[in-house]
Amino acid sequence: MTGREEATKKVIYAPDAVPALPVFCHAAVDPATGLIFCSGSIGCNDRYQLPPGGAAALENLAKVLRAAGSTLEQIVKVNVYLTNMQQDFGPMNEVYAHYFRIVPARTCVGVATLPMGACVEIECVALPGGAYS
Repeated sequence: MTGREEATKKVIYAPDAVPALPVFCHAAVDPATGLIFCSGSIGCNDRYQLPPGGAAALENLAKVLRAAGSTLEQIVKVNVYLTNMQQDFGPMNEVYAHYFRIVPARTCVGVATLPMGACVEIECVALPGGAYS
């Protein structure tokens, strides 16, 4: 690619995931590396209910990654945001451990508030399918 050419990112909308708001997509794929950058998932289900612990957020991210041709196993970096670190850190870790055989790099941050009154939001970066085993 020359300096004048521009690569175009690919945006992902997963049909079986909780619908993204009109101001963002579920994920964007870097055309140069194939890395998949997933938008944060607050863990609501398809009825916009918020079950505790973060399982719904990870299930939603799994659907987004599947639409992008990847899986949870391909995640290399996770950012977790909790509104009550003292109350939710332990339960979120239990749920988290259930989803990852090999845990990716992770940051967990306490925040004042999240959309829709959610207690957890999870975003991630993943490799394209088959790149990591």
